[in-house]
Amino acid sequence: MSLNFQETVLVLKLNQEQKETWRYPANVLQRTSEGILVEAFFNRPDKPFHGIMLKEGDRFIEQYYTDRWYNIFEIHDKKTDQLKGWYCNVTYPAIIENGIVSYVDLALDLLVYPDGRQLVLDEDEFQELHLNDSDAAQARRALEELQRVVQIPFSLEE
Repeated sequence: MSLNFQETVLVLKLNQEQKETWRYPANVLQRTSEGILVEAFFNRPDKPFHGIMLKEGDRFIEQYYTDRWYNIFEIHDKKTDQLKGWYCNVTYPAIIENGIVSYVDLALDLLVYPDGRQLVLDEDEFQELHLNDSDAAQARRALEELQRVVQIPFSLEE
């Protein structure tokens, strides 16, 4: 008899003051020296979000990097598994240790629709963070990199 053990981690989203703003469990799909790929399920009530309906139970494939200033979430419908898009957070590099994946969100986000359209979000919140010049420049470079990387066709599961 073979037992399949699914490794799980706890994902913690932190604000700039290192305070937790969201937590949820995730199943590990792949680990590399540069990060971790996990599967998680949206754990908040249904809500419309820039033309996408996020539903409790939607499947998220999430890539966290320890050497990049962003993460990428691939969003799939909970019933049909149809791709809804990619939500990309500009962050400090993730910290992965002791069964926890944590990241500090820097407010700046990129939403990419399945047809390739891109929408930059939360510029105003990013400005309010008052990052030092070096971190602000690195965050801008991360956004530019995301805009290049997340081009159609794109998939985290390939």
